Amino acid sequence: VVAESYQRIFEHFDSAKVLGVTATPDRGDMRNLGSFFESLAYEYTLPRAIKDGYLCPIKAHTIPLKLDLSGVGVQAGDFKAADVGSALDPYLVQIADEMLAAGCRDRKTVVFLPLIKTSQKFRDILAERGFRAAEVNGESGDRAQVLADFEAGRYDVLCNSMLLTEGWDCPAVDCIVVLRPTKIRSLYCQMVGRGTRLSPETGKADLLLLDFLWHT
Repeated sequence: VVAESYQRIFEHFDSAKVLGVTATPDRGDMRNLGSFFESLAYEYTLPRAIKDGYLCPIKAHTIPLKLDLSGVGVQAGDFKAADVGSALDPYLVQIADEMLAAGCRDRKTVVFLPLIKTSQKFRDILAERGFRAAEVNGESGDRAQVLADFEAGRYDVLCNSMLLTEGWDCPAVDCIVVLRPTKIRSLYCQMVGRGTRLSPETGKADLLLLDFLWHT
């Protein structure tokens, strides 16, 4: 709404009443929606949705890594993915072992990583530890098939590099691992949100959120 293209529309219809509706009020560019809208009419938060029974409870398990992000650059208000991938690389084996100890093999797990090559490497590390792991990215020719196979239970872990943050819905997902450090709360919420859908038919009781980066 604060973009120049939308502002031109509002200037043209200068006497119109405007109602704004958003699922992600936090903007990556940090521009304030209050600079345009006069008041907040209604807010429905994620904790309230969980309490009301529309989303499943989140069980966060913090396993902090000593990940040094001091050398990671910032671009458009967030960490540079390439720098993050290099910083994360030495910890992938440890993370896979922690996932094994946390019981991820008995859950439907989605892992978010900063780079495609990091995502593919992590899939291989998980496979070495007995996980049925798959990886999808924007260039995967068999993406639809892999997603269908994951939903059908042929894989227990799905690795991706920021591909599944929005527009993908698999309610049975009951474990999320965010290995993509971010400064943007709305992006973090989108990643976690992939696991907050209700799925009573699969016996899903909660979402296990494995937090290696102190994001929770």
